[in-house]
Amino acid sequence: MHALPELLRTLASFAVVLGVLVFVHEMGHYAAARWMGVHVEAFSIGFGQSIARWTDRRGTVWKLAWIPLGGYVKLHGQERPQDATVEERAAWLSGRTFHEKPVWRRMIVIAAGPIANFVLAAVLFVGLFAAVGKPMPDPVIGKVMPNSVAATANIKPGDRIESIDGQAIQSFQDIQHQVAPNPGKSVPLTLLRGQNTIMLQLTIGSAPDGHGGQHGVLGVMEGPQVFKRLGPVDAVREGLLETWTVGRETLNGLWQIVAHRTGLNQLGGPLRIAALSGQVAALGIASLVSFIAVLSVNLGLINLFPIPVLDGGHLLFYLAEAIRGRPISARTQEYGFRAGFALLLCLFVFATWNDVTQLGFVRWVTHLAG
Repeated sequence: MHALPELLRTLASFAVVLGVLVFVHEMGHYAAARWMGVHVEAFSIGFGQSIARWTDRRGTVWKLAWIPLGGYVKLHGQERPQDATVEERAAWLSGRTFHEKPVWRRMIVIAAGPIANFVLAAVLFVGLFAAVGKPMPDPVIGKVMPNSVAATANIKPGDRIESIDGQAIQSFQDIQHQVAPNPGKSVPLTLLRGQNTIMLQLTIGSAPDGHGGQHGVLGVMEGPQVFKRLGPVDAVREGLLETWTVGRETLNGLWQIVAHRTGLNQLGGPLRIAALSGQVAALGIASLVSFIAVLSVNLGLINLFPIPVLDGGHLLFYLAEAIRGRPISARTQEYGFRAGFALLLCLFVFATWNDVTQLGFVRWVTHLAG
């Protein structure tokens, strides 16, 4: 009985998440094209047959299509003259075609999509930190593991760690930084329990670090996060910083996969995003907005990868044109786009297979067949 409402919530959340991300990305291209004097023929959310469509007074066709896995902006005269038919060239509006604009203007139009995603993420983070608050990693103990150093020292859930070995503790990460490098070391520890300050002397425990060595442990887990609302200036600063941090961690995660330090099963596709959208939506609007902001950074970064078909691939060709003083040959671009499309198709299939297996669909089908 609960499966249908959960499925509907997942589908609705996925539509909202993907719709917002695609709309903002394509709106970046659209706004930049208008700014650069390029006529936009079509603005579509989704691919395939249109569900709804209308034409504005500037002649741009706005469409909502059946396949909700992306979108596009059709720029007037995006084809080069040698690639267009006689009829297409005859219909071009002089001075408003994309191909006749200087290369730097074309680069601005293409780069505006990913930039719009970064701006969206920053705006959402700023709004969240101002309206709801920024999660603060307070050094409050949420759980004490049985038979651990912390349990032996009578540390209890709710205790706030003030200092370790004379070093002030401001966050739970500070606890880890003081404990992890010092297995077996005897240290003084100060904690706050209610209104009482308690001083302890304990010996940091040790556990294998996975590389043949040992790292220090106390046997405690972090408590619930505390949210602190920020003023306008602090919210802007922290929102921009959070956007930068998400982007850096995303690139680091991809590098971990490329360097074989993390399994390829970490790659996810639309099915995983849909499942996560439903789970996050169940936690509330603030969590869903934060999820959209994180995905927006991811989308912006991915589109900047120098892969033909993606925005980054177009920028790479335009950069080469700016350096060489003439465009890359049509044949080279065609081969590049074919290779880029094949690569993206393989990644899509692989990521979708990861999603299907990890979401349990294959095990369910196998169970039925067995």
